[in-house]
Amino acid sequence: MKKSTIVITGANRGLGLELCRQLRSDHEIIATARVPEAADDLRALGPRVEAMDVADTASVNRFAARLADQAVDILINNAGRGPARVGIAGLDFESSRLDLEVNSLGPMRVTQALLPHLRRGNGRRIVHISSDLGSLSRVDDDDAGGYYVYRASKAALNMLNICLARELAGEGFTCVALHPGWVQTDMGGVDAPLKPDESVRGMVRVIRDLTTADNGRFMDYQGATLRW
Repeated sequence: MKKSTIVITGANRGLGLELCRQLRSDHEIIATARVPEAADDLRALGPRVEAMDVADTASVNRFAARLADQAVDILINNAGRGPARVGIAGLDFESSRLDLEVNSLGPMRVTQALLPHLRRGNGRRIVHISSDLGSLSRVDDDDAGGYYVYRASKAALNMLNICLARELAGEGFTCVALHPGWVQTDMGGVDAPLKPDESVRGMVRVIRDLTTADNGRFMDYQGATLRW
């Protein structure tokens, strides 16, 4: 039986690398990194590794062109920039623009470019790695605030996923925003309660079990629905 094909962005470290590790035995993995030559751990796993910068439209389009007529069953938009807990006085607007380019517009660039490939596939699943920090309901009296642009970028991604889910519903797509939990990665830090393998085991189960009934949902790595 032919293995399904999964594209994973930002796969050179952290959750992306662990997704490749856990999915590689049962799937054909196409993993992207901005600098594949420096992605030693990723290349050691043996997937097809391609260069792509999700903040650069030309780079994304070149990647899609290299896929030629390749069908893609599942797209996991994992590439992202991490949070910086600064107050309003400390906001760096040039860096903030890049946060939005990578975390919000990046997944849409990749999805747009790969849509013909996803339409050729059987899975028709698009997974955006989001965060509960992008939940408007989470910012309550017990929340210390901060992470301005990271929160905004993930809230924007959640809304973009809803729009995408509604547009593609008639074609049988399932588009979800998936929170991996607070994980011990370069982004999450050493104080996070979850190890990458634990978070990814949960996410793999969620992705495997997705149906069209889940289209448009905001979920965590255990499959629980999160508040917008």
